[in-house]
Amino acid sequence: MKRVAEVLGVSRSQLTERLKGSAKPRSAYFKTEDAELLKPLRSLVDERATYGYRRITALLNRERLKNSLPRVNHKRVYRLMSQNGMLLAALHRQASGRVHDGKIITIRPKPALDVRRLRDRMLE
Repeated sequence: MKRVAEVLGVSRSQLTERLKGSAKPRSAYFKTEDAELLKPLRSLVDERATYGYRRITALLNRERLKNSLPRVNHKRVYRLMSQNGMLLAALHRQASGRVHDGKIITIRPKPALDVRRLRDRMLE
């Protein structure tokens, strides 16, 4: 077992656990309070279709504080929006058509420290 673990590059304990097959795969994460959050979350997303999960979280927390309810974490809102297809599409910007020709222009060039020139000046 030790040699097999070394060849595979894993620990022996991990290898034995895998061979046992006792680890069950994770299921989808779900809290019981998620159902009560989903309705106000859906209404906020429908009203403001261009808002992302962080802005929606701020609005949701503002409403919850008015009703003296506890705040909701932004990661939880992200998970709920992701599971229910309410997230915005990712914005992918295209690169500009400008091509870099390799020359960099500066306003004031820095003085070059050339060792040979300094040495030549010192020898003169």
